Amino acid sequence: MPDAENAARHGVAIKTIRRWRREYQRHGRPRGQTHLAPPCPRCEGAALDDRAYAELLGWYLGDGHISRGRRGVFNLHIFNDVRYPADNAHLQVLMGTVKPGGRPHTRLSPGCVITTISWKHWPCLFPQHGPGRKHERPMVLEPWQVRAVEAHPAAFLRGLFHSDGSRVRNWARREVAGELKRYDYPRWQFKNVSADIRELCCWALDLAEVPWRQSNQQTISVSTRAAVARLDTLIGLKC
Repeated sequence: MPDAENAARHGVAIKTIRRWRREYQRHGRPRGQTHLAPPCPRCEGAALDDRAYAELLGWYLGDGHISRGRRGVFNLHIFNDVRYPADNAHLQVLMGTVKPGGRPHTRLSPGCVITTISWKHWPCLFPQHGPGRKHERPMVLEPWQVRAVEAHPAAFLRGLFHSDGSRVRNWARREVAGELKRYDYPRWQFKNVSADIRELCCWALDLAEVPWRQSNQQTISVSTRAAVARLDTLIGLKC
């Protein structure tokens, strides 16, 4: 078939047809098409790694969003502090696990790394996606998401606390035997404007048997020595 007719039939540029033809002749496939898009776990019945998904869900709720790309593709973006290279590298592995064969890429923004991966099925896996900010719309999990988090609450908490949480050191002075002494102790804090997301964090902490309290309107704290030690073990330190 002539290139011009082929291009008109398929709605692409003649130069694109010529490039594809040359690459097929040289390599047997066009560049950029070495992997077929994996099937969707929700609408096509593919398997889903629940542990990896639960953690990625926590990252998404904490500091991620989905944007519409070209040709019906959606882009999942996760923002994370540039000071944590191990977490940023782990995010790429995590995304490639949830979307088998996916190839995330990163770009730098002032103070942070944005990790992005494209797939037309991200709204299937994150039905919380929608117009507007997360705290302006309901953030309620669907039953299949609830089951994934119930099976892997530690992974979900890791995503939440490593994205939108912090491990800080508090201090206090107390008088002991007539002398003022200073005490330092660690604390995990999760801060989010969305009441629904804070409630999900508290629910997962209860599932993991980690005591918590609400420090202020937007902050959930894990403060006791035993609770901090348990959360350290479950989710690890940000790095």
